[in-house]
Amino acid sequence: MHRWCLQEGKSISNFRLVTKAKSLLLFATSLSLIPSLLLGIIFTFYSSSARAIDALNPQLNIPLNNGTLGEPREEADVLVRLGGQAQQQGRLEKAISYWLQALSIYQRIGEDQGIGLTYDFIGLAYGRLGRYREAEDALRRRLAVARDRKDFQGQIYGLNNVGTVLLQSGNLPAAQTTFREALAIARSVKNIAGEGLSLSNLALVLAGLGDYNQAIKQYEIALALRLQARDPLAETNTRNNLADAYRAIGRYEDALNSYRVALEVATEARDRAGQFRAYDGLAVSYSAVKKYDLAFKALDGRIALARLDQNLLEELRSLRLYAQLYQVNGHYGTARDFYERAIAITRSLGDVQQEALLINELDQIRYQRVSR
Repeated sequence: MHRWCLQEGKSISNFRLVTKAKSLLLFATSLSLIPSLLLGIIFTFYSSSARAIDALNPQLNIPLNNGTLGEPREEADVLVRLGGQAQQQGRLEKAISYWLQALSIYQRIGEDQGIGLTYDFIGLAYGRLGRYREAEDALRRRLAVARDRKDFQGQIYGLNNVGTVLLQSGNLPAAQTTFREALAIARSVKNIAGEGLSLSNLALVLAGLGDYNQAIKQYEIALALRLQARDPLAETNTRNNLADAYRAIGRYEDALNSYRVALEVATEARDRAGQFRAYDGLAVSYSAVKKYDLAFKALDGRIALARLDQNLLEELRSLRLYAQLYQVNGHYGTARDFYERAIAITRSLGDVQQEALLINELDQIRYQRVSR
C-alpha cells in the first residue's frame, strides 16, 4: 500500500475502497501512517518513521571535531546526539529542541557540514509530525547549504528530502519534479546510491497515482542499484515499498516474501525504522489473508522491539494495532483494554491529539458492542 496526504509520519494514511481514493490510501501505507480495510473495519496502522518515502534519514554521525572549533563544536555535537536519543524514544518535539540549539551553535561558528545535517534532522522530524511547511523550510535551507558548497551528494539527498515532504503533504506533481531533478544530478555524477534513492522515491509517486504495476517495475530497478551500493538501510526501505505495492494489488504472497526479506535485512543492520515497517506490513498482509495468528505474531515482534528500545511512541502504535486487530476479530473487550493502555501512553507523552483520536476509536468499539 502507499500513502496520501497524511505524512509518512503519517504517510500511510486513509485508504478507501473507491478507485481513486483507494490508490491514494494504499499509497499512504508506504509512507508511514496506514489504514487498511479488513473485513469492513478500518485497521489503521502506523509505520515508524515512516519512512516509506525514502529520505536521506541521515545517521547521527556529525563529523568528528578535529579540535579546531573547540568547546562550542563539542557542545553542538552533544546536542545533536541528545536529539537522536529523544527521537529514538519517540519524543520528536524534544529532539527538535535539541537540534535547534545545535544549529544555532553551528551557525555561530560557521560549521557548514553540521548546519546541513542538522537541518536534515529537523526537517525530517517536522515531516513526521505533519508540520510540512516547517519541514520544507528546514530542508530547503539544507539544500541551499549543499548548493553553496557545491556538494552534489548533499544536493541529491537534499532534493530527495524536499520531495519527501512534498509527497507527504500530497503534492505529487511537485514531488515528482523534485525527485527527477535529484535523479538527473545523481546520474550526471554517477552516484549509484543517489540514483537508487531517487528512483525509489519516483516509484512512490507512481504508487500514489495508483499505477502500481509501473511502480513495481521501478522499485525493482531501484532495488538492484541499492544492492549494488551495498546500503542495507536503503535496501530495506525499497523492499518494504515494493511489498506495499504488491499488497496494494492483492499480491499478498509476493508482499509477504518482500516484507520477510526486508525484516531480515533490517534486523541484521539494526535498522529500527525498517523493522517496524516490515512488522506493520506483515501484520496487515496476514490479516488480509485471514492468517490472524501470524498477524498477532508480527505484532508481538513489533511491541517487543519497541519495549527493547524504550520507545513509547512505537509501543503506543503497537498497542493501537493490537486493538484494531482484536476489533476486526470481534474481541471488543480485549480491543478496549489495548486502547486504554495506548491512551495511558499518550497521556505520558502529552500527545493530546493522539489521545483524542484513540478515545474516539474506543467510543466506536463501545457503540459496536451496544448495537450488536
